[in-house]
Amino acid sequence: MLWGAEHLLRAVPGVTASRGGYMGGTTPVPTYEAVCQGDTGHIEVVEMTYAPEQISYQELLDVFWQLHDPTSLDDQGPYEQGNQYRAAIFYHDAEQAALAVASKVAREVARVYTGPIVTAIRPATTLWPAEDAHQQYLAKVGEHHCHVFTRTLRLSERARDRSGTEEVG
Repeated sequence: MLWGAEHLLRAVPGVTASRGGYMGGTTPVPTYEAVCQGDTGHIEVVEMTYAPEQISYQELLDVFWQLHDPTSLDDQGPYEQGNQYRAAIFYHDAEQAALAVASKVAREVARVYTGPIVTAIRPATTLWPAEDAHQQYLAKVGEHHCHVFTRTLRLSERARDRSGTEEVG
């Protein structure tokens, strides 16, 4: 999930930077190999920097919900099973927390998914950046290595108006 999500998010108009890493666990300075073993408690994450005048946090949440299966615990695709693939939104302040919770509740009320949403919403902790080899990985090795590219991300009308693009992917 780390590689594909980072690659797709980097292409979203208004996202100015992204980097992969690990968050939410108890092991200090985790490595990719340790996180993949499932013993660290860390989740593979993508940290984004964005220009709020181009894309809002709410719009980024809308993109996030399209990136993963929020009804599947510890399983985000054919090669991504394990607790490091838990779906989570890590927020940095009360406003982000409220927006994240509201976006989750709106999807639950609208019954967007057939099962219950298990995506966690948690305060951000230390982000341990992934190793250099895992940063912008798909740009280095080619997009064909990730199932996430079967998805096309739809941008909100407001984001489309600013970017001139309707979809990313």
